[in-house]
Amino acid sequence: MAYKIVASQCTNCTACEALCPNMAISETKGTFLIDPALCTECIGHFEDPQCVAICPVDDTCVLDASVPRYQPA
Repeated sequence: MAYKIVASQCTNCTACEALCPNMAISETKGTFLIDPALCTECIGHFEDPQCVAICPVDDTCVLDASVPRYQPA
C-alpha cells in the first residue's frame, strides 16, 4: 500500500516533500499529495516511512488501503 496524506489534517509544513526518497510527494494548489505510483513506503531506503516520521501531526500520513502493497522487484 502506498501512503496518502489526509488533506484536512495537513499543515502544509512542506517537511515531507523534501524528505521523500522517491519524490512521490508534491504540492498542488496548496494541498500535498502522494503519488501512489511512486510511493514505495520507503522500502529499500529507510526502516520507517519518512513522511510518517517527519509529519508533525499524528495520523496525517497513512496507508492507502485502496492501493496494493508495494513489492520490491
